[in-house]
Amino acid sequence: MKERGGKGGSQPSVNERYTQWKSLVPVLYDWLANHNLLWPSLSCRWGPLLEQATYKNRQRLYLSEQTDGSVPNTLVIANCEIVKPRVAAAEHIAQFNEEARSPFVKKFKTIIHPGEVNRIRELPQNSKIVATHTDSPDVLIWDVEAQPNRHAVLGATESHPDLILTGHQENAEFALAMSQSEPFVLSGGKDKSVVLWSIHDHISTLATDSGAGSNGGKSPKAGIDDKPPSENPKIQARGIFQGHEDTVEDVQFCPSSAQEFCSVGDDSCLILWDARTGSSPVVKVEKAHTADLHCVDWNPIDENFILTGSADNTVRLFDRRNLTSNGVGAPVHIFNNHNAAVLCVQWSPDKSSIFGSSAEDGVLNIWDHNKIGERSGPASKFAPGLLFRHSGHRDKVVDFHWNSHDPWTIVSVSDDGESTGGGGTLQIWRMIDLIYRPQEEVIDELEKFKSHILTCSTP
Repeated sequence: MKERGGKGGSQPSVNERYTQWKSLVPVLYDWLANHNLLWPSLSCRWGPLLEQATYKNRQRLYLSEQTDGSVPNTLVIANCEIVKPRVAAAEHIAQFNEEARSPFVKKFKTIIHPGEVNRIRELPQNSKIVATHTDSPDVLIWDVEAQPNRHAVLGATESHPDLILTGHQENAEFALAMSQSEPFVLSGGKDKSVVLWSIHDHISTLATDSGAGSNGGKSPKAGIDDKPPSENPKIQARGIFQGHEDTVEDVQFCPSSAQEFCSVGDDSCLILWDARTGSSPVVKVEKAHTADLHCVDWNPIDENFILTGSADNTVRLFDRRNLTSNGVGAPVHIFNNHNAAVLCVQWSPDKSSIFGSSAEDGVLNIWDHNKIGERSGPASKFAPGLLFRHSGHRDKVVDFHWNSHDPWTIVSVSDDGESTGGGGTLQIWRMIDLIYRPQEEVIDELEKFKSHILTCSTP
């Protein structure tokens, strides 16, 4: 099995932090589900919403199983029941066994994956289509609903991807993104390149071959057409972009354009690209951090803001209108709170100033950059902008994903070492809304609650 990064924090402090966290779960969380994973998953992503009921929703979740070779590596499609806000009883949500599987998470389908699944990304136009990265130069595309369910036993043949995207010259393991505006895919790899594809290139070819019309596959619900299982159709790249001097670790599209994107790498650079102007960088931000960059995200609501996370333990906020000063990166703000390398950053899909960051220290922080400078006096010991610390994981938090159908609900996953039992931990959680709602609203609600308590206690 492959690790990304090292351990975060010493074990006694991790256990103490976890014990304290668990005692506070009924106070800090509206809902939480803890699910033990036999094998670690390096990625977790929400899929389509399946059903809405009075007290809970049912939704697909994409995970993986990174095994030791005794059984195949897999891409897992699960069904999750997500309890709606203000439904769960506080005394129930902390009553879980760390070694048990959650009743809220049920495996629905298993795909036997060619190699380890390092990264999963869903197609926004049709979240039944996912892309995966493994230890190879190719990006694999899967129509997860059409794929047969497989039994993962030693010696089982690998599932056939519906599409293979070629263009990298060396392994591309982590950097992977899907465009919000069109079915475009972006990848980065050890060949120091950023590669762009359009899934339309496959759909339109099939449509022409079958005489299915000339719409070029432009349906917003575009899927992958049927094919004989022995075939693995391949798509060549729309463009290959050179500018990094070391491995590209993460990529992200501009939310409103499949032609504009950014990338970060082990050269400590953040690069902005525009496919319409050629294959060279539009802007190259040298020394965006003081160490390797691991992750990047582009604000889906305010497109001026870009987040980066690094092995220097910091998260940095950049404004694309003013990226550099004196030739090096000039972040709007540097967020300091993690004690180890930052592995994942992601903006909230609902609030333009809210984002999360997870790291090798086992912590997932939620930030609000509008809160910078608000706290003073005794509370100033808190990191500026820090809204919430999720300390439910006991090892490195390798991925998390905000739920666009339930915006304050987050799924997060940790790759647990032997000291915490091995395997992985999946958590689906929602902080109590008193933490993020406007202060006046919260005070008003608490005053009403206080009046109610006083009334109830009157003999």
